[in-house]
Amino acid sequence: MKFADALAVVTGGASGLGQGVARHVVAHGGKVAILDVQEGPGKSAAAALGDRATFIRCDVTSEAEVNSSMDIARDRMGGINLLVNCAGVVGAGRVLAKNGPMAGDFFAKVVHINLIGAFLCDKAAAALMQHNTPNADGERGLLIHVSSVAAFEGQIGQAAYSATKAGLAGMTLPIARELARFGIRCVSIAPGIFHTPMMDAMSKELQESLAAQIPFPQRLGKPEEFASLVQSIFEIPMLNGETIRLDGAIRMGPK
Repeated sequence: MKFADALAVVTGGASGLGQGVARHVVAHGGKVAILDVQEGPGKSAAAALGDRATFIRCDVTSEAEVNSSMDIARDRMGGINLLVNCAGVVGAGRVLAKNGPMAGDFFAKVVHINLIGAFLCDKAAAALMQHNTPNADGERGLLIHVSSVAAFEGQIGQAAYSATKAGLAGMTLPIARELARFGIRCVSIAPGIFHTPMMDAMSKELQESLAAQIPFPQRLGKPEEFASLVQSIFEIPMLNGETIRLDGAIRMGPK
């Protein structure tokens, strides 16, 4: 598939990595539907990208909203052949904190947004993609999960977050195997430390400290680099059922 033909749904596309993907899709001639709960930023992001972008307010934890949003995205773009699951929360918290053990509801909320939300989007998008006209390889679409290096080297305070990111990586292969008969691929990207709006809230000193932990290049990752990898995965059909680290060779320490 050529990226100029991308009809992409990007969850969490109002900011950060998701917005980087949305910009990249439009810049290369494709269309994008930004799904996000942040209505103001989402509308602004879509408006800035022009008539090949649209915004749909969607809470990925709601199955009904996800299903409706996918239908709307298909109708507005004339189809869907790419889903990038960027919606998520950090969900930082210790299992045994100073004020007591982590609440089960907190852990469940992180799982519901990061993991179940991605699953709801996967199945809704795949249900539409299966009806696409296949290309010469028999391909109809691509699902991308945004995992994390925390799936493999979770730090103290990341029990909930790491569980969800490991879950995203873990369900990639079974989904790829199941959807192969429809010509739908599934791939995960596991980013390291990237410059997102969350980083802007940190001090310059802390940002430099984080960048110094990355062997090479010794800087924070750029959303454009993440988006370029999305494009490569879209255009290389043999990339399937895999989790790709995008991390500058970092291996996270305990804290």
